[in-house]
Amino acid sequence: MTIIAAGLLSGSSSRPKDGARRMGRRVTESLRIASAREVLGKASLLAAIGVFATLKAMEVKSELMSWEPGHGIESHVEFAARVAGLGFVVLLLSLTLLRFKPKETAEGSEPRICALIGSFLSLSLVALPMPDLGPVLRVIAICLVLAGWLLSIYVLAWLGRSFSIVAQARRLVRRGPYAVVRHPLYVTEEIAIIGVVLLYLSPLAILIAAVQWAFQLRRMTHEERVLRGAFPEYSDYAALTPKIIPRQFWRRKKESSNRFQIAA
Repeated sequence: MTIIAAGLLSGSSSRPKDGARRMGRRVTESLRIASAREVLGKASLLAAIGVFATLKAMEVKSELMSWEPGHGIESHVEFAARVAGLGFVVLLLSLTLLRFKPKETAEGSEPRICALIGSFLSLSLVALPMPDLGPVLRVIAICLVLAGWLLSIYVLAWLGRSFSIVAQARRLVRRGPYAVVRHPLYVTEEIAIIGVVLLYLSPLAILIAAVQWAFQLRRMTHEERVLRGAFPEYSDYAALTPKIIPRQFWRRKKESSNRFQIAA
């Protein structure tokens, strides 16, 4: 009886140990899978951005090689926009290489699909025929592209090593442009895309931009869900900071509306 009891006791004490070992193996396996996904995702992203950066660099080089004195303001603004676009892509490449490890990543395929379409669908605009807009509208469009790229560089510098394409939580940034709106990079990138839409103005170009923005909005939802899960303080930040439209805009609009009503 003593031997049997001892056997039962030893068997019961080994079960928790076995369960703990199995749990440890599962955690280790999950970490390995997550690490492999991060490495694969980073490699794929570096390859894609690297190709894009190479094409941008070739555009700038070609522009420099064919540059002649006496070019008008349109050529100068267009060249500045190309250089700003190259700077943005090179910064993306650097931050992707140096970014922090993610604390949390959105599960499932939908967040990844939304991120890819939202990031790269706008590239299809350059395949459309470019209409004759006239010099004024063309300069306005190029200025929007230039402003969008420059603002995106500024925002990306604040985001730093927390940058990601897929919805991931690396570090909560709440300063600089992120104190104005929660998703400033999407806003500034969209300014550049609006400029590109004007350059290739057509119903199809407008449709592509609308679909791309719809995926960007969905992408923001995924990102916020991940950030709320990783950072408990995100809810307080979200309560104080607008999503994409600065609060000052609404205040000014409300104040002007009140002035109009008083004057009436």
